[in-house]
Amino acid sequence: MKKVFAIIAALFLTAGAYAQILTPVKWSYAAKKTGPTTVTVFLKASIADGWHIYSQNVKDGGPIKTAFTFAKSKDYTLAGKPAEPKPVTRFEKAFNMDVSFFEHEVVFQQKIKLKSPKVKVIKGQLEYMTCNDSKCLPPEDVNFVIPLGK
Repeated sequence: MKKVFAIIAALFLTAGAYAQILTPVKWSYAAKKTGPTTVTVFLKASIADGWHIYSQNVKDGGPIKTAFTFAKSKDYTLAGKPAEPKPVTRFEKAFNMDVSFFEHEVVFQQKIKLKSPKVKVIKGQLEYMTCNDSKCLPPEDVNFVIPLGK
């Protein structure tokens, strides 16, 4: 009987630990055909109040910048670098420098030139770091698959 109570207690403690994991950023994805052989993919970060993620353009010595790596393919090429809207820039004591970041929501865009009509998805990985006024969470790597539709 003591073993049963120990197992139940362990399960509640484990469930409680998972509930404590902070996930202040949720990612979503979309694609839009912009020409006969071009598409733009959209990578949207929805950011909880009080938190922010960093721009792709952060100087050395600062936080981990948001970065995108698209899977190599013979069926498409990237047209330029991912675009981002104008970030908020301010001095952060934690890094002792001005840093650029986004709050609430940000949509990054990547233009893609299709070499084949067979392309159904764009795959890749993004890396980002999120902070609030009192702490930063470890950087996260997120794999993504963006369907291109018809």
